[in-house]
Amino acid sequence: MSALRLISRTKLYWGLFAIFLLGVLSSPVSSKGNNIFLSYGNLLDVLRQVSITGLIATGMTAVIITGGIDLSVGSLMAICSVVCAMLLTMPGDTPAAVMGLPIASLVALFAGFAVVRFVIANMAKARGGIGAGREIRLDMMQGMVIPGIVGIVLGVLTLWVLLPTAEEKFGVPGVLIVAPCVGLFFGAINGALIVGGRLQPFIVTLAMMVTALGVARLTAGQNNAVLPVYTGSNAVAEFDYLRSLVWGVVPMPGLFFLAALLIYGAVLRFTPFGRYIYAIGGNEEAARLSGIDSGRVKIAVYAFSGLLAGVAAVLYVAQYRQGKPDAGAGLELDAIAAVVIGGTSLMGGRGSMAGTFCGVLIFGLLSNILQLHNINSNLQLELKGLIIVGTVLVQERNAADLFAFLRLSATRRAQPETPADQQSSKETLSRNIGGNA
Repeated sequence: MSALRLISRTKLYWGLFAIFLLGVLSSPVSSKGNNIFLSYGNLLDVLRQVSITGLIATGMTAVIITGGIDLSVGSLMAICSVVCAMLLTMPGDTPAAVMGLPIASLVALFAGFAVVRFVIANMAKARGGIGAGREIRLDMMQGMVIPGIVGIVLGVLTLWVLLPTAEEKFGVPGVLIVAPCVGLFFGAINGALIVGGRLQPFIVTLAMMVTALGVARLTAGQNNAVLPVYTGSNAVAEFDYLRSLVWGVVPMPGLFFLAALLIYGAVLRFTPFGRYIYAIGGNEEAARLSGIDSGRVKIAVYAFSGLLAGVAAVLYVAQYRQGKPDAGAGLELDAIAAVVIGGTSLMGGRGSMAGTFCGVLIFGLLSNILQLHNINSNLQLELKGLIIVGTVLVQERNAADLFAFLRLSATRRAQPETPADQQSSKETLSRNIGGNA
């Protein structure tokens, strides 16, 4: 029994191993007889290709664990890609600078306020011997004045650093600050509307998806369907570092993905904030009654989802050398599929970053296998859909129920109907139509 339980708990890793083994056994070979799937270059391409989806899926995991959904991440990535490309290639008061710099300053202000207030509150709890899960009342000086001063200073400092850069073209540090801040800002709006308006996450993020797409198109301009980024020409040459191999081993986008996965995974596993996320997804009412501020946690989760969408947008621009208003079209569905394949329940309360990592890799390896065999792109979508449904059935333990239902239905059809069954059927039909059989 213990062996079966172990297999059940590790079925996701067995699925990843099966996909990998399928790729090895079915891989075409090069002219030298080498396995193309196992080549180092091909595996690096897989990691590079899944990194953008992986970053989106990392933020989506925490959102789904809380019992929510975020359909806007693709459009948020589109906004941030347009902002990133415009800041890199156009100096002066561009729409991206007019929108991005105040947002970055505002994010810095609120981040400084929240961090300082958090530190003061925890120091007060430590002095008073109060548990980490209980709230403490701070006076006006500690709760508002000091955090507010620090936040304002940090916001002004951010604006002071970024404004001179806007007169010229932004470099790598500038876009890595502004673009994620734009994503975080719109993600926080999602969370605030969900919490403050007590609306369904599906409706709010669907509305944001449409709104963000319009904002991206307005920012890019009617004549700019694509904003090309040529490093060394209309953009700084250092931007190429974001698509290069680190020490010739790991692609930079993959490093960002792995770092985000490890950091967020540690937050979920080892911090009170992570435990709050699971508690809210398991039973939000019970979490609220136990003293957890579910509203703040939800806003933070959606804000972090937007932040990672902004980071993914910068890597997208570096990898594809362009920013465009439809850059993230359909990406939210790929991210949700990867998260669900990774074992995160759409009902909330269950999931892990390790599972999401496996889900992202399963998706990436499957796409790579199909591409190596030149499978029609439409057929690829059909196969992916079947695999998603099958995986969810296994993850939710509904596959056995489905097979039992099908087997029972087949058995009933195979058995001849007796006169008693025929009479029972007639009586049932008579009752349903209100007449006589």
